[in-house]
Amino acid sequence: MEKRALIIGASGIVGGNLADRLLADGWHVAGLSRGRTAVSPSIEPITADLTSVESVSAALDGKQFSHVFFTAWARQATERDNIRVNGGMVRHVMDAVGPSGTVTHAALVTGLKHYLGPFEAYATGAVPITPFREEQGRQPVENFYYEQEDRLFEAAQRFGFSWSVHRPHTIIGFALGNAMNMGVTLAVYASLCKATGQPFIFPGSAAQWNGLTDMTDARLLARHLEWAAMSANARNEAFNVVNGDVFRWKWMWSCLADYFGIEAVPFDGETQPLENRMQGAGEAWKELATRFSLKEPDIQKLASWWHTDADLGRPMEVLTDMSKSRKAGFLDYQSTPDSFYALFDRLKAERIIPQ
Repeated sequence: MEKRALIIGASGIVGGNLADRLLADGWHVAGLSRGRTAVSPSIEPITADLTSVESVSAALDGKQFSHVFFTAWARQATERDNIRVNGGMVRHVMDAVGPSGTVTHAALVTGLKHYLGPFEAYATGAVPITPFREEQGRQPVENFYYEQEDRLFEAAQRFGFSWSVHRPHTIIGFALGNAMNMGVTLAVYASLCKATGQPFIFPGSAAQWNGLTDMTDARLLARHLEWAAMSANARNEAFNVVNGDVFRWKWMWSCLADYFGIEAVPFDGETQPLENRMQGAGEAWKELATRFSLKEPDIQKLASWWHTDADLGRPMEVLTDMSKSRKAGFLDYQSTPDSFYALFDRLKAERIIPQ
């Protein structure tokens, strides 16, 4: 069977970059989503409500795929609801495509909350020693990532395909309307600081400002997903996936400021979350969008203040080990500053932020 991919969440930061990668390599790509955000014309669009078994079953009836990539999630009010809804989404998709017998591999993208715990109990338990390693296993808390994994493992055993789980750190990449997008959020924040003269203040914690950290370029993650889908060394394994370099925000913050031609305010030791400080930013962004003929005047479709605050406000070092992937044959590397600069350049070229 030809390489036929089904991407759950093809319009998101992970799914969109994965689709670009697979299309460039000659795959047929279908994207399953709610249909609220347009996908590339090269992608076969499939619309369904992932939370409804009937909707997913009807949308996928008669369709055959060799590979399934699950890159979507739906945020709920509590972790118990996250478990119910997001685990159900995986189950609905696999129950719909598994009986065809054509699926050879399915991949699930989760993240470092596998080690840190869910939003409700974020980093409050016994966080493993850094750098995080895959063999450290699960934490003794409820976590929807674990439920998604279990539904994937169960389907793989039932329908006879292999699986891989991918755990990126904070993802940098081009995507609009995404709930977990620090790169675009910081670009919007820096653009507002430049236009209004407000200070470019680091919103996070002293631990993040001073400690070592790493990130994941969405393009590198796409390469990792394709590699695992085709490599015998990646069968039935979970992998961390990050760029391969490390940095401190006390250095990176000045790099971002220099790109935008603004001054980085020295960190004074106080956490100053963006969600609190950017409550009135919507009107300022509308004015900026009008002045520079930007494509998106609604700041809520670009910036995810809460998620950037969660990442930059962590009270401990977050660092990831990539040895398992390296030993299995994935040797790609990506400079994190270059990831930011490439994203900012594209946002300017697409008229999302001012030149």
